[in-house]
Amino acid sequence: MNAPHQRLKAKIYGRVQGVGFRVFVRDKALAYGLSGYARNRYSPQRHVEVVTEGPEPALQTLLHYLQQGPPLARVERVDVQWRPASGEFSGFNVG
Repeated sequence: MNAPHQRLKAKIYGRVQGVGFRVFVRDKALAYGLSGYARNRYSPQRHVEVVTEGPEPALQTLLHYLQQGPPLARVERVDVQWRPASGEFSGFNVG
């Protein structure tokens, strides 16, 4: 039986811009069959925002990667919100 789809919204703080973080997230998300987006945000402070949907086990795995980041990143904090999936995404975009 398939796991129900959920939505993960994460804000990742630290040295996460200019280090390939969004492409890292896209590659991991696509590898686990997730849809959504990753984009840089600047207010109230610099961070990467990730909104993605899919089966909860895959989202939990992605969350683990978000807490680590790519080699040049330094993740200081990840704020997470869980919601039911909306089904609005097709594919994974980097903005």
